[in-house]
Amino acid sequence: MTVSMEQLTGWVTGFLWPFFRIAAVVTMAPILGAKTNPVWFRIGIAAALTLVAMPLLPPGPGVDPVSAEGLLITLCQIVIGLAIGFVVRMAFAAIETGGALIGQSMGLGFAQMMDPANGVTVPVISQFYTLMATLVFLGLDGHLVLIEVLVESFRVIPVSPHALGEQGLWLLLSWAGWIFKGAVIISLPAVAALLLVNIAFGVMSRAAPQLNIFAIGFPVSLMLGFVFMLVSLPLFAPQFSDLMNQAFIGIRGLIAEAPSG
Repeated sequence: MTVSMEQLTGWVTGFLWPFFRIAAVVTMAPILGAKTNPVWFRIGIAAALTLVAMPLLPPGPGVDPVSAEGLLITLCQIVIGLAIGFVVRMAFAAIETGGALIGQSMGLGFAQMMDPANGVTVPVISQFYTLMATLVFLGLDGHLVLIEVLVESFRVIPVSPHALGEQGLWLLLSWAGWIFKGAVIISLPAVAALLLVNIAFGVMSRAAPQLNIFAIGFPVSLMLGFVFMLVSLPLFAPQFSDLMNQAFIGIRGLIAEAPSG
């Protein structure tokens, strides 16, 4: 049995270029790309997904991987993978922003804790909502849908020296606005209720100036904030599910606008 250099190059590129796209998604996507996961784990996950997806992928171009065109193809695969993972990451960023808005309204904006997934300090309410979003994401098989969309991207955007088109980049930028829209959707019930509480305290301070509103306002706002969070919890799962549906629709629109080569 003899193996020619062309066959060897085809085997290597058939694994290497899909691996770069999948590894970029794993690095950017939430949960899989968490800072708590060591680098070898993320590389292993990306390699395992590549091996499983290889039989489903269209054949790659017969280009030398160390040539200028081969390096351009590698760069394009990384850009496409980062864009797909970025959209999903933005959905989780919306949850974090919504939690920060609720924390500010409750008076817990100063309460910070370390987020091990991202390696940054976030408000404690944001971390609570992020943990709930992670559980809902896994419970709804969001990671499996992400893998399905990722494999579908190879059929829509085959491995080629073409990345996202101009329209695709515009869709990617416009998706950043969903951070604020999703944050408002998640935090609106609690923030609106706490706004009414603060208005009531303002009326009380005007009606009874001798009342020390600062002494009683913070504990009452804090207690009512937790009550409003508890009451609005049943709405969280459908709201986050709708946000993730919009994210996957955005990913499909993103790859549909890309040039197929």
